[in-house]
Amino acid sequence: TLRTEERQRLARERREEREKQHAAKETQILEKERKAKLQYEKQLEERQRKLKEMKQKEEQRRAAVEEKRKQKIEEEKEKYEAVMHRTLERNQRLETRLKRWSWGGSVTSDSESKTALLSTGSKRSTSTANLKQAEGAVSKRLSSSAALLNASDRARRSQLSPLDSSVISRLLAPTQASLARSKSAATLSAD
Repeated sequence: TLRTEERQRLARERREEREKQHAAKETQILEKERKAKLQYEKQLEERQRKLKEMKQKEEQRRAAVEEKRKQKIEEEKEKYEAVMHRTLERNQRLETRLKRWSWGGSVTSDSESKTALLSTGSKRSTSTANLKQAEGAVSKRLSSSAALLNASDRARRSQLSPLDSSVISRLLAPTQASLARSKSAATLSAD
């Protein structure tokens, strides 16, 4: 009986020892799981914080790019308006010069100049035949010089861009006006 009791006691002690070890292992496992969970949560928070920072930086970068783009558009708009303003001023100056050069702003036609001459009631005695003869001579001279001008003008214009060509044709208007004045002066001198 003593041996049996001794065996049972030893068996009980071994069982209790195993249970203690098992409980200690479980505690260790639970502690490890708790630490792993804390580590995971920490990493998750860190990742979320980094993502938030990256998102903020990206938004700031986009805002800076958008601001730069708006600024560039504004600068280009100002440049365009300045160019348009200069072009309008240049056109107005050209128009003013053309009006100044074209004898009172407009060139009168042959029939208008004849009517104006006849309606002044000048008392000079000029025969219609002499007037027509002088007008014919002046017309021949003017048409030949105009033909020369037009031929050289066409040759030059063929080498120019459309913009340059339009500017040159505007600048040639005073030449045509001066030709009309020469014609009128010749008609008056024939008188």
